[in-house]
Amino acid sequence: MDYRLLPLYFVIGGTIVTLVTWLGSQGRGLLAAFIALFPALTVVTLSAVYVRGGVEPTVGYAKGLILMIPAWLVYVATVIFLVPRLGLAPALAIGIVLYAIGSYVTMRLA
Repeated sequence: MDYRLLPLYFVIGGTIVTLVTWLGSQGRGLLAAFIALFPALTVVTLSAVYVRGGVEPTVGYAKGLILMIPAWLVYVATVIFLVPRLGLAPALAIGIVLYAIGSYVTMRLA
């Protein structure tokens, strides 16, 4: 890893988080979600894995991303359901715990 690029990654990540936060707070949740889920991060990580490891690790990583989708969907559904009932922090905490459990089960079964 080229550590000289870390400041650039930090600035890009911070810019994306700021943009998503601003759009979401303006009531433009769908656009904010589109930007947050835009595959820029996976483009970078897939490219980095490919450069360092080649085809097999890259395909394995991509398959892993697909396998983790159900756990991620449980996390998001939990947040959607619990935020109005419990508030943000408890909803996120419970969602993350369920994500971790779902991910663990997925990894054990894969």
